Amino acid sequence: MKTLISAPELQAKLDDLAARISEDYAEMNPVLVCVLKGAVFFMADLARRLEIDLEMDFMAVSSYGSSTDSSGVVRILKDLDMNIEGRHVLIVEDVIDSGLTLKYLTKNLSSRKPASLEIVTLLDKPGRRKTSLPCRYTGFEIGNEFVVGYGLDFAERYRNLPYIGILEQDESTAGP
Repeated sequence: MKTLISAPELQAKLDDLAARISEDYAEMNPVLVCVLKGAVFFMADLARRLEIDLEMDFMAVSSYGSSTDSSGVVRILKDLDMNIEGRHVLIVEDVIDSGLTLKYLTKNLSSRKPASLEIVTLLDKPGRRKTSLPCRYTGFEIGNEFVVGYGLDFAERYRNLPYIGILEQDESTAGP
């Protein structure tokens, strides 16, 4: 596994994103919506750094299965528990790849009439985009490599790595 983004680089970027969000959302009490499972580490670390009142909720959506490419078919596996009407909502995502999953999710959440709806993503792969998608806060732009670690997985493996690594072919076929 080759390291793409080190643990110290991740932590520095979290500090930067948290400072920007804290300033932009002061006095707004936003709802952070974590897209499970991949964004859990990112949202937990980001939320601890935010210097504002906030609430959190979780959604689980699926478009990958055990493949390294998005299928384009999105299923909501777990919906929000709270009503977001009139609330300032930040979708917290691990990686934007094709953008199809997030496009579906933003359309779905927009229909619930939030006061505002923005995206914060740890990783963005603009070279893979299949749809236009405005993202207000981006941690890192990366290439087309399939990455794991810091919440991102391949077939539920590698999520617990403290860095972002590039999954090599032999690692994607090896057993646990």
